[in-house]
Amino acid sequence: MKKLLGFTAFSAALLIAALAQAQPTTIRVGVLNDMSTIYSDLSGKGSVVAAQLAADDFMRESPAFKVEILSGDHQNKPDIGSNIVRRWIDVDKIDAVVDVPTSSVVLAINTLLRDANKVFLASSAATADLTGKFCSPNTVQWVFDTWSQAHGTAAAIMKQGGDSWFFVAADFALGDALMADTRPVIEKMGGRVLGTVRPPLNTADQSSYLLQAQASGAKVVALMNAGGDVINAIKQAHEFGLTEKQKLAAMLVFITDVQSLGLPTAQGLLLTTAFYWDMNDGTRAFARRFAAAPGMAGRVPTMNHAGVYSATLAYLRAVAAARTVDGVKVVAQMRAAPIEDALFGRVVVRADGRAVHDMYLMQVKTPAESKAPWDNYKLVATIPAAEAFRPLAEGGCALVK
Repeated sequence: MKKLLGFTAFSAALLIAALAQAQPTTIRVGVLNDMSTIYSDLSGKGSVVAAQLAADDFMRESPAFKVEILSGDHQNKPDIGSNIVRRWIDVDKIDAVVDVPTSSVVLAINTLLRDANKVFLASSAATADLTGKFCSPNTVQWVFDTWSQAHGTAAAIMKQGGDSWFFVAADFALGDALMADTRPVIEKMGGRVLGTVRPPLNTADQSSYLLQAQASGAKVVALMNAGGDVINAIKQAHEFGLTEKQKLAAMLVFITDVQSLGLPTAQGLLLTTAFYWDMNDGTRAFARRFAAAPGMAGRVPTMNHAGVYSATLAYLRAVAAARTVDGVKVVAQMRAAPIEDALFGRVVVRADGRAVHDMYLMQVKTPAESKAPWDNYKLVATIPAAEAFRPLAEGGCALVK
C-alpha cells in the first residue's frame, strides 16, 4: 500500500509539472496615451486596438505565449503617466510599455522603465532626444521623431522658395524639439526664422499667436504642435485669411487631423509620414482589420496606430527569440537583425534605439482628387531610410561607440 501511495504521489507530481509546463508564458504590455483629449484621435483607443491585433497575431504564431494588453490614460501629464507606469511595474508586472504621445511624459517614464529593466516601445514619441542625450538600452523609438519631421517637411518647402519662416511652437517639449530640429534645416538652406510664439498645450483660441505670425510677413508659418492644437490652428489660420499670402507648414500632422479639417481646408498641405493606409496590399489589409475592430467604426489607422502594431509584434517576437523578458536582452535581440515589416518595410533598430525605415513626403489631396473616404494623401517623394533620420553619430547617445 505504501508503495502504491508513493507511486500515486510521484505520478501526481509529474502531472502537476507537466501541466505547469503546458501553461503559456504570459507577457504583459501596457498601452499608455491620451485617451480623452487632444491626442485621443491620433493614438487613444485605436492604439489599444492595434496592440491587441499584434498580440492576437503573435499568439496564433506562438501558442506557447499568452499576451495581456493593459491601457492607461496619462492625460498629457508627466506625473500621471509616471504613476501609472510605477503601478504597472510594481503591481501588474508589465514587461513593456508602448505608444506614449506627449514628449514630457515620454522623458519622464523613459528613466522609470530603464531602471526597472522593462522595454519602452516609444511608437508615438516625437522628441528626437529620446535617441540622443536620453537614449537608453531599454528603449526603441519607432515611427517618427522631430528630426524626421523637420527634415522632410522643411526641406521640401525651402525647395519651393519658402525661405522666411515664423514658428508657432507648442510651449512644452514637443515645441522645443521641433524648433531645435527645424531651424538648422532652414538656415543651412539659406532661409531665416523671423520670430516665434509659444501657445500652451490645449489652446483652443490661437488667434493672438496667428495674428503675430501673419504680421511678421514670413512666407511660411510653421505650426509646431499636434492633435487638437494643430487642427484649431489650421482652421483659425484660414478664418483670418493667413493662407491667402502665407504658406502653412504643419510639422506634425496625422490623417485624423486631415479628416477633422476636411479636404477643402487641408488641401495642399505638405507633410511627412511614416505610414499611409493606402500604400500597398499590406497597409490596406491592416487598415481593413483595424477599421473593422470594435469601436473603430470604419476609421483607418494613423501612423501611430501602425507603429503600435508593428513595434508590439516585433517586441513579442524578440521575446520569443531571446527566451526572456529581460529588457536589455530583448532590445538587443531587436537590434540583432533587420526586421521585415508589413507596414513599414525593412526596419533596422540602431544602437541608439532609433528604428530606421523609409519616410514619405505627402500632399493632401483636393476634394476633386479624393475618390473615397479617407483617400486623403498623394505621394510626393519617398525619403530613403538612410536620409530619413538623424545620422547615428550626430545624436549624442552614450550607447554609440
